[in-house]
Amino acid sequence: MSNKQHAQWLIEQVRKGRVSRREFLGRASALGIALTTGTALFNEARAAEPKKGGHMRLGMGHGSTTDDLDPAKIENGAQWVAAYGVANTLTELAADGSLVPALATAWEASPDAKTWTFKLRKGVEFHNGKTMTADDVIASINHHRGKDTKSVGKAIMEAVTDIKSDGPDTVVVELSGGNADFPFNFNEATFGIYPAKDDGIDWAAGGSGPYKLVKENPGVRLDFERHPNYWKDGHAHADTVELLTIADATARNNALVTGAVDVIDQVDLKTVHLMAKRPGITVEEGAGPLHYVFPMRMKTAPFDNGDLRKALKFALNREEMVKKILIGHGVVGNDNPIGPSYRYHAADIEQTAYDPDKARHHMEKSGLGDITIDFSVSDAAFAGAVDAALLYQASAAKAGIKINVVREPADGYWSNVWGKKPWCASYWGGYTTEDTMFSTGYAAGAAWNDTQWDDPRFNELLVAARAELDEKKRAEMYRDMQIMLRDEGGVIAPMFANAVIARTDKIAHAEQSWVRAFDGRRIMERWWMV
Repeated sequence: MSNKQHAQWLIEQVRKGRVSRREFLGRASALGIALTTGTALFNEARAAEPKKGGHMRLGMGHGSTTDDLDPAKIENGAQWVAAYGVANTLTELAADGSLVPALATAWEASPDAKTWTFKLRKGVEFHNGKTMTADDVIASINHHRGKDTKSVGKAIMEAVTDIKSDGPDTVVVELSGGNADFPFNFNEATFGIYPAKDDGIDWAAGGSGPYKLVKENPGVRLDFERHPNYWKDGHAHADTVELLTIADATARNNALVTGAVDVIDQVDLKTVHLMAKRPGITVEEGAGPLHYVFPMRMKTAPFDNGDLRKALKFALNREEMVKKILIGHGVVGNDNPIGPSYRYHAADIEQTAYDPDKARHHMEKSGLGDITIDFSVSDAAFAGAVDAALLYQASAAKAGIKINVVREPADGYWSNVWGKKPWCASYWGGYTTEDTMFSTGYAAGAAWNDTQWDDPRFNELLVAARAELDEKKRAEMYRDMQIMLRDEGGVIAPMFANAVIARTDKIAHAEQSWVRAFDGRRIMERWWMV
């Protein structure tokens, strides 16, 4: 056995609890491994084995005083983490990106992918003591259906023509058209399953998730305790969880350094290299669908003017923004939401580049004259949003375009600015499929269609691509949709950002998902205290 193989064998023995710290360090020293390195290896090996107990403290750059956990109104990252804490979904995205069973143990489609049958897990207990049945699943899905619902999931569920039970443990969903990726939707926190009550659901009672919400101070702090009868073995390790909203990046970094929290998201990229050098702190990074955007409301003047929108797109220096705001932790965007992590990302589409002359040409062509355009921003949108806006203001000025950066309060940004002001900064955590991303953010009438994009051809392609089983044809449809948004849409998507988090050596995890930060937002049930 080589020294390398021997060291790996030792690590495995630690993980299995067969080797003490003293024995490990002694054998590691005999292999020529320095004490500090051996200690780090031992701690890492011990951390790899999940442990029950402890109090987990999460610091997030998300949250608002207007938040609640109605699954129809989940908007920011903190709500996503909390929602996955209190409720389970029918399906779940594993760390490797595959779709795995959760409350549904199996699912199958008709040959045309219009009828989907879900077999439900038996014996699952809600926080209120009720056992889950098909009626609860149906009520939870219907919470996002109907003309009066304000749910972000409405656009996705509009394809559902009927949903019914086939016994207490089977749900059958009928769609107006085929959808090969339909089960992926039920991984999203929006579609958590809650107990049925009267003609709706009792979301305030919690679902069947790993933790019960015991204390709530929206936009400040949420406290949870483990659900004693949680059905999933090997998950929900901590006894209690504390979720803190820390909107300011510097304060969030300091909270980790001083030990006030165990892990943070949205690490301040300006100081991330210093954070990584601190003893006892690990910085982790992964690429996913997270992207930062500047949505323009296309039905509101002056953004109803196509030439103005094009002028603003050419007036943006994306490379400079990635370099100075993301400090290289990401890539440039091309004014559509489908980035490199997506299956049908069209990498061959010509990149919209910074061109002051083209920006000036379209501004003059717009006929709007010498106007000043208000741009509402706050670092609540994303870390560095204000600085990004100032960079944008400077690059646009070289094309003779005047941008007035309006600094908005962090608290209430998502309820008072986003979706209300004509032009603002925002972000998308992204979704697992192109269909879900487009349906949630760009379908006509979608609750989160923050650009008011409504193009008949785009909407036709959205439905057609959803049902298309020919991979080549489907890819071409999604490519066309990306081009349409780039050229005519109201979204300016300057950059796709890597998710960067930092944790102390008091908290650990197995392989994690980067589809969203904090292990696909499922950190509460997947991570543990060392």
